[in-house]
Amino acid sequence: MKVILWLLLFISGLAYGQQQKGVAEVDRLHRQKFTWLISKNYDSLNWLMDDRVKYIHSNGWIQTKQEVIDDLKSNKLNYTAVSITESDVVFYGTEVAIVTGKGTFKGLMPDKTEFKLNLLYSEVYVRYKKQWRLTSRLATKI
Repeated sequence: MKVILWLLLFISGLAYGQQQKGVAEVDRLHRQKFTWLISKNYDSLNWLMDDRVKYIHSNGWIQTKQEVIDDLKSNKLNYTAVSITESDVVFYGTEVAIVTGKGTFKGLMPDKTEFKLNLLYSEVYVRYKKQWRLTSRLATKI
């Protein structure tokens, strides 16, 4: 009986450790995405975003993966700084993670006027073939 109890505790510890590793990995990716947006690292963004992603901005503007990348290339979408003040990652099973966060987003409009937005956002990541993919993002002004 003690052996079974110890075995269960060991397995629980391993599962918890794996989940904590996943939380750190998704949080790192979600933060790295903002650096890629600022530096216009198209290849990395293309890799991270699922082909079916819905990228919903705080003004209700909805973009596909290709539209996000195209608008970064044309400077229609131009982030200059992102400062994350809070973020939390919650797992649903082992293949879905939801990130909620708050931050300040700065950038330039197409006419070169500056913007600064305090946003609350939610992002959904799904693990597909051992890789995390951003499948949905929704932001709202706070």
